[in-house]
Amino acid sequence: MILNPESEVLETLAKSILLAARTAPKAKGVDDIVTALVEKEDIEILASTMEKLADEKGAGFVFLKRDAANLRNAGATVLIGVKTSGAASLDCGACGFETCSEMLNQQKVEVDFRGPNCMLKYVDLGIAIGAAVAKAKDFCIDNRVMYSIGAAARVSGLLDADVVFGIPLSVTGKNIFFDRK
Repeated sequence: MILNPESEVLETLAKSILLAARTAPKAKGVDDIVTALVEKEDIEILASTMEKLADEKGAGFVFLKRDAANLRNAGATVLIGVKTSGAASLDCGACGFETCSEMLNQQKVEVDFRGPNCMLKYVDLGIAIGAAVAKAKDFCIDNRVMYSIGAAARVSGLLDADVVFGIPLSVTGKNIFFDRK
């Protein structure tokens, strides 16, 4: 008899969750999405970076420490980001600039994320994340989309992307991401 075998399959299901992100529709068919399955040795790098960011950013960012604890308690974690290869060339202005060319010629700002970028790339990222968490829900895997994990992935250099979000996954009797303080 194998007791609690559901935790053994979590890594495989995490890869299927990333598959959903990869195959999600992209603006103009250009795939700038970056995905990763966080390995066990990288969990502590991310969690420590989150705690460091909390200390550096001050009182309004104590949630980063709470999220670091969630990350450590998760059974697996995936990262989904976007590394833009340009703009959609629609001159839509949603990025805050009149033309795509003007936005692309701006000095990039490097904080938790890198920008400015084409707004449609951010939409692609949102659609990929939505597809991923929908697949996690299909598998009955508890999850939560976290800015904090993504920021730590970028700041620590674990993932080369402009904007990243982390999605910790859990298969326990109670959702560890629900009653957070």
